[in-house]
Amino acid sequence: MEIDVAGTAAKLVANMEKVIIGKRPQLALALSAYLCEGHILLEDVPGVAKTMFARALAKSVGCSFKRLQCTPDLLPTDVTGVSVFNQKTAEFEFRPGPVFAQTLLTDEINRATPRTQAALLEAMAERRVSVDGKTYELKAPFLVIATQNPVDQEGTFPLPEAQLDRFLIRLSLGYPSFEEEAKMLTRLQHGHPIDDLNPVVSAAEVVNCQEAIRSVHVDDKIKRYVLEIVHNSREHEDVLLGGSPRASIALFRTGQALAAVSGRDFVIPDDVKRMAQSVLAHRLILRPESRLRKKTPASVVNEIVGDARVPVVDREIGRSVDYFK
Repeated sequence: MEIDVAGTAAKLVANMEKVIIGKRPQLALALSAYLCEGHILLEDVPGVAKTMFARALAKSVGCSFKRLQCTPDLLPTDVTGVSVFNQKTAEFEFRPGPVFAQTLLTDEINRATPRTQAALLEAMAERRVSVDGKTYELKAPFLVIATQNPVDQEGTFPLPEAQLDRFLIRLSLGYPSFEEEAKMLTRLQHGHPIDDLNPVVSAAEVVNCQEAIRSVHVDDKIKRYVLEIVHNSREHEDVLLGGSPRASIALFRTGQALAAVSGRDFVIPDDVKRMAQSVLAHRLILRPESRLRKKTPASVVNEIVGDARVPVVDREIGRSVDYFK
């Protein structure tokens, strides 16, 4: 049975746009990450609908959903769960934490302590949790959507590089345009549309799409293009620590996902270009002197992608959906 990944993505985008106005490119990137089994970090200033974006994606899929509000006093057991002694049975019973939801919204993750942040590592990387010597598998599809505010750093614990690397992509929403903000005010006049949002895709459909994306064709020239971008990030003069092999895998897989979401069964160079910023920028550590020259990871990624030789692939693009227009 052929899986219609593009049709599934179109349903999700249409449903989420009832709540999120004018952010279709970000929706496409988020769905690409979700459908290739990755996790999403939403990083932006307060009040631009980061949490609403995450809730809209979670509510559009018929999966179990939990929201975890991070604070400095949050403990690792508040994330993974805890064993409680049952006096009736005289045995310890495990009570699962919010990480056992299929979609977990971790709000303001940088307000949790490093110890609590690390509690998510095993779940995000291996989709299982070890508590009291026992290992519990997490139900597919499993997605962590974390939000953080990069402006207010008082009382926060910045994510270390190892934790950042676990997120497949990092997204920023930005402010809406004048017209988009006017539409938002009209929609919110009589209530919030998130309250009426219903699932349009089942968990089984998401899992089928995730499996189908692995079959998207990637030409050898595209593979070399991916590797050239990541390897150049390690050798760039402004970069202290470049993309790891995990970054290569992430760029490869998200390219497949974006192609499938756009209605193609093969990857083109534009898919890799469009994913490069979201996949690589949060994985690069710049040299101190480069930061003093006002260099940013985003500008460095643009330079790296601009310098890479774009391959020519002998395939017809045909009809495809461009979510970036």
